Amino acid sequence: MQVKKGNLSIDSENIFPIIKKWVYSDHDIFFREMVSNGCDAITKLKKLDLMGEYELPEGYKGKIEVVVNPEEKTLKFIDNGVGMTADEVVEYITQIAFSGATQFLEKYKDKTTEDDMIGHFGLGFYSAFMVADEVHIDTLSYKEGATPVHWVSNGGTEYEMQDGDKTTVGSEITLFLNEDSLEFANEYRAREVLDKYCSFMPVEIFLRKENAEPEYETIDEADLKETDEVVEHIEEEAKEGEEPKKKVKIVKRPVSISDIAPLWTKHPNECTKEEYIEFYRKVFMDYKEPLFWIHLNMDYPFNLKGILYFPKINTEYDSVEGTIKLYNNQVFIADNIKEVIPEFLMVLKGVIDCPDLPLNVSRSALQNDGFVNKIADYISRKVADKLTGMCKTDKENYEKYWDDISPFLKFGCLKDEKFGDRMKDSMLFKNLDHKYLTLDECIEENGGSVVSPKEEGEANEDDAENEVEEIKTTIYYVTDEQQQSQYVNMFKEQGQDAVILSHNIDSAFITYLEQKNPKVRFQRIDADVNESLKEEVAEEEKEEFKKNSDSLIEIFRKSLNNEKLDVKVEKLKDASIASMAVLPEQSRRMEEMMKMYGMGGMDAAAFGTNATLILNAGHPLVKFVVEHKRSKNVPIICKQLYDLAMLAHKPLSPEEMTAFVQRSNEIMMLLTK
Repeated sequence: MQVKKGNLSIDSENIFPIIKKWVYSDHDIFFREMVSNGCDAITKLKKLDLMGEYELPEGYKGKIEVVVNPEEKTLKFIDNGVGMTADEVVEYITQIAFSGATQFLEKYKDKTTEDDMIGHFGLGFYSAFMVADEVHIDTLSYKEGATPVHWVSNGGTEYEMQDGDKTTVGSEITLFLNEDSLEFANEYRAREVLDKYCSFMPVEIFLRKENAEPEYETIDEADLKETDEVVEHIEEEAKEGEEPKKKVKIVKRPVSISDIAPLWTKHPNECTKEEYIEFYRKVFMDYKEPLFWIHLNMDYPFNLKGILYFPKINTEYDSVEGTIKLYNNQVFIADNIKEVIPEFLMVLKGVIDCPDLPLNVSRSALQNDGFVNKIADYISRKVADKLTGMCKTDKENYEKYWDDISPFLKFGCLKDEKFGDRMKDSMLFKNLDHKYLTLDECIEENGGSVVSPKEEGEANEDDAENEVEEIKTTIYYVTDEQQQSQYVNMFKEQGQDAVILSHNIDSAFITYLEQKNPKVRFQRIDADVNESLKEEVAEEEKEEFKKNSDSLIEIFRKSLNNEKLDVKVEKLKDASIASMAVLPEQSRRMEEMMKMYGMGGMDAAAFGTNATLILNAGHPLVKFVVEHKRSKNVPIICKQLYDLAMLAHKPLSPEEMTAFVQRSNEIMMLLTK
């Protein structure tokens, strides 16, 4: 064939600047496109062999070689795939509008499936011009009597093509790198990029440096293969009574960069725990053992495989956003794909391989498509199925994971109604003895308490008049065991239980549960003084009790210079408690909502959210205040009792804490006199 010159068949002369600047966001991605094209070519050749249109040579093994040459500033991609004729080079290379993979599938649509093909876009080859001033193609088609082809383009809209000198079937693409891209001719940089994009491609990939000094290894002679190049035979000195070991020094065998059968391509029954953990550490460089994993393996209604890991997270230091690596037929697409994972599962680390995903022209991002939502729904369902299954069959381990995973699952219930419905019987609550209970078990343990709708603020006037009562189960909870230890101890002494809800999301979650379960309400243990914690005042003592209560309220309001201070006097069973503070549940939730929406600086009193001071009428300090109301020490005792109550209820402000410390010192000085 004489030298043929022509113009590339493209829609615009500006196609190369577009490719270089806009089609691909990362310039190193050309590695993926070049290797993917080689994988396509090998896959095509194997398909032709299966269909009887070509016979593969005995011992054929598809492979791709990547050859770096820093001296010549070149980079080569060599495959032993299907190759191309001159006409095919014109069609697939010079006519960018067509894709070789698409044409091949159209021709053999009744004999093969698209799932086995990687390339879908004709632009892939032209990613080479992001880094190369000139590109050469040397190719020889599998077809009998085919003539090798040599094609050259310097990145403009013109090319030259003539007969080549390639003698083996396949293609060799040579990139003459531009000055800005010489890093890719470095062996270590090339390996880094290949590891990033090509670690799991379905064809073995080998990297070598042109004209590099050979490396050697020593093996047992029994392990010698026909392909090994023997440099030296070695006979080791034998130990007494043993045969001498025969070894050989050989040219070091090349090691493939690609794991052609990654773990996600296998059936879950074929994989061991050790393999899952090893794969996790290899892919995510995280040496903390994952909590557990979910192996996805779906063929209908879409093809999706993958492994999702729940990582062990130290929320104080670690990012709570995981990494989902997206693959298309084992070709790496991206590791920041958020569209296919529900928002509440962003903590997950994993790989997803879905050939059916709608990708944009550069295969770097997802197109907006309802199909993507179906995948997200599928993943949400699989996670719920895994967790509910663990809760039923492996409760002990499920409980071990619960504290780590519960915030995300609660968020999931709030965000996804279907997920919440699936998980409703597997959501756990840790009680004061650190025992894990389901919601039904919490209800069973707490029994039912009679709560009037009037008290709940739910009744209309008729209900309030008629004192209509509704049976509800009250589940008490603690948000901070240390802060609320006074209340916790009181509950324990009376044989009562509560659950620990210490995460920020718990406030919204219990509201969600109350909406889903109208007969259940949650109440923090310091929302009120439970009747079981009080002693009943004898009939003959009630008048005196009322008189002392009124006096105490007046004294405390005056001592604290707060006429609006809400004070109640009760007779508590726990005689060691002098004072405590309570805040009604609805008021607390109002406060939390105000903080959530940035209204924390507003006057809480305007919304009726001030705490109520509870005084224990039977405590000596409270009795002292009543009996020695004119004592100069009464104001300081009142202030101290108020701050002590608040300390057990919530943290003091900096000013309040300063005053509390100074006052404590004053009280200790009084003891020294």
